[in-house]
Amino acid sequence: MLATQLLAGAKGRVIVTGMGKSGHIARKIAATLASTGTPAYFVHPAEASHGDLGMITEQDCVLAISRSGETGELSDLIYHCHRLDIPLIGMTFKTESTLAKASNAPLVMPDCGEASEAAPAPTTSTTMCLALGDALAVALLDARGFTAAHFGAIHPGGKLGAALKKVRDLMRVGEEDPLIPPETSIPETLKAISRVGIGAAGVVENGKLIGIVTDGDLRRKLTREMFDKTAREIMTANPLTISPEAPIADAVQMMNAKRITILFAVNDAGVPVGVVHMHDLLSAGVR
Repeated sequence: MLATQLLAGAKGRVIVTGMGKSGHIARKIAATLASTGTPAYFVHPAEASHGDLGMITEQDCVLAISRSGETGELSDLIYHCHRLDIPLIGMTFKTESTLAKASNAPLVMPDCGEASEAAPAPTTSTTMCLALGDALAVALLDARGFTAAHFGAIHPGGKLGAALKKVRDLMRVGEEDPLIPPETSIPETLKAISRVGIGAAGVVENGKLIGIVTDGDLRRKLTREMFDKTAREIMTANPLTISPEAPIADAVQMMNAKRITILFAVNDAGVPVGVVHMHDLLSAGVR
């Protein structure tokens, strides 16, 4: 659709504007566009007439919302768009309105009336505008080639941001990644497990992860003779691993499925590069 082309083609930002309840919807649409890879912000139409028009440049595209299409506060902004040849998209319910006629891409929705005839506050109309704004945002995802990786990069906070991270973003590395050779004695293995406090140590031979020793292994096999053994003799061979480039959601799924709390991350050559613990995921907000 032409509106999507204009929004995707903007070299600057998308300016979303509206008065009253339309303004509240405009703020939400601007936020949704920004969070899905289309730089956008809200400009109040009344403030635009008192200097904020300077925030809107020839590189931008304007999305204006007005149920009637005759909102007086939009007049200066509409004139500004025409004066500078700024693409204008009008979201309205009146085909013959000033906003619809002035728009490069009028988005005219059917006027279905509001939810209450007795008190016709914006209800049905605002819901329709909100849905159309979301549809535009989703259409722009494909137009911009926006992916989950891009989404995660601009949503670093909260549960959503944590779930979109990669294993490499939350794994422990270096001194926090307990790795031991297979001939390590059991007392030294215990020290390695205790040092980091994740309840396990990875067993590495020729640079590759060949096994894992957990504190559970030690408890289950605890005998006087065990202290004469080595890590190789009590380890669990060929442990479950994950790529450092895998989504954290995959790590959670694997841990839940196998009822484990630790996953070593290995590269394509089988070399361990880190370890991720369920406690770290919970602390980061992943569920």
